[in-house]
Amino acid sequence: MPLLLLTLLGLAAPGWVENAAYARLFTPARVPAGTYRTYVSARPLDDIVGELQREAPGSFVPQAVVAGEAFGQSGGYNRWQLARLYGSRRTRVARGPRFEAGSGRVVEAWTLVSPHPDPTLERLEPGTLLIVLSLR
Repeated sequence: MPLLLLTLLGLAAPGWVENAAYARLFTPARVPAGTYRTYVSARPLDDIVGELQREAPGSFVPQAVVAGEAFGQSGGYNRWQLARLYGSRRTRVARGPRFEAGSGRVVEAWTLVSPHPDPTLERLEPGTLLIVLSLR
């Protein structure tokens, strides 16, 4: 991810931690290395979305959805375990594009999820999970 984009969201700053365990759980198994990256932060979703909406107005609008919709069907996670973990609780998801500085070309698709499960799918974490799909 370009340093400019990392800095805009504060990913280069303390608080964002790359965690490949989430990529193994929630992304397709057979994609080239580097296609997906996952990060976690203790920061609330609304704070992060506020920053992103300044850069891409109209994008990253949080929606309350069931867990299966938030994480899709392409990952290798246990769907029943995730459904039990969330129960009737919905998670908030915000999706949007990330643009290349200068050209304005979309280079990444971002999905932010809060609350998110821990990598063992045993408890919900209050922070924000970021799933980045590189479109390059």
